[in-house]
Amino acid sequence: MQRRVAIIGIGYTPFRPITPELSFKEMMFEAAQRAYEDAGVCPRRDIDAFVTCEEDFTHGRSIFNIHMPDNIGAVLKRIHTLPADGIYGLADAYMLINTGLVDVMAVESHSKASNMLTPNYLVAHAMDPVYNKPLAYNPYFIAGMEMNRFLCETGTTEEQCALVAVKNKANALLNPQAAYGDRITLDDVLDSEMMFHPLSRLEMSAPADGGIVMVLACEEKAYALSDRPVWVRGVGWCSDAPSLETRDWGKAVYAQLAGDMAYRVAGIGNPRLEIDFAEVDDTFAYKELQHLEALRLCRPGEAGLMVEEGGTLRDSELPVNVSGGSLGVGRLDEATGLQKVLEVVIQLRGEAGSRQLDDVQVGLAQSWRGLPANSGAVAILSNE
Repeated sequence: MQRRVAIIGIGYTPFRPITPELSFKEMMFEAAQRAYEDAGVCPRRDIDAFVTCEEDFTHGRSIFNIHMPDNIGAVLKRIHTLPADGIYGLADAYMLINTGLVDVMAVESHSKASNMLTPNYLVAHAMDPVYNKPLAYNPYFIAGMEMNRFLCETGTTEEQCALVAVKNKANALLNPQAAYGDRITLDDVLDSEMMFHPLSRLEMSAPADGGIVMVLACEEKAYALSDRPVWVRGVGWCSDAPSLETRDWGKAVYAQLAGDMAYRVAGIGNPRLEIDFAEVDDTFAYKELQHLEALRLCRPGEAGLMVEEGGTLRDSELPVNVSGGSLGVGRLDEATGLQKVLEVVIQLRGEAGSRQLDDVQVGLAQSWRGLPANSGAVAILSNE
């Protein structure tokens, strides 16, 4: 018999462009300590297993997860190591608890992006070694081409994409943990440096450092340990065509399939009516619009108009990325998805302070692995 699963503890460090005062080990430790205190658990006594989501590739160390046990209290405990986005780790913990294999788990992911001196070379190294890498292009050309195709297929305008950046950076001003909050105008975005046509500099998220840990528990343990559990109603994930030559450039197929899976598990038939707010991937401004359409939070081709009419603002019917998203908070590598989940949990607990939304009960968090990948995950959370 399947069991309900809840998030009962959260811990995180501030998200900053650079953190020379902290090593990645100290960052993991700080986030973990806060999560365990929040959940009221002792890692050695109460947590059955751990999940860590890191990528050797971006950290520049082989078997990077070997650094994890000492720093989050997982020594001699069961550990799952995933080279994937943090929502994949959340899904892993959800399934293990749901099926009764464990009762309490912790999920960890972090970013020390400031340690990477040549991130573009790293991303380029992930491209197909036969067909793509020999071209020696900056890998971000993929985003420019995809944005161009998305605009062409949907009729979305560059101005509508730019409004996403304006909105999210303004939202980040209300988030004390965000690294890139700013009050900018539509003209500021459109006049910013053209990077990969038609993608401009202010439409691209910048890297940030930060650590996040979450504690999940079965229903019995959740009620025993917490008076404010946030329930994981459904999860979904998908890896779409891996090669540039075989993917659909105009649609986020991975987000659509991951969303459909999460909706099915959560029992959601009409996301536009049943989802109160959403934190979706906005690594690039157009991605927020593409993901909203893929997740059926608006009709195909209508995301741009929705943003233009204010349909995703904090006081609208469907607030989107009230945390500031990656454009305002910063992109956190494998922890990016957990940052989306973190904001949903904080909102459902009513702990978001000046950015708190009114009367929200169901939230959606969605992630994208980032260039040049074509995979993502979705989590549906509820405070009921």
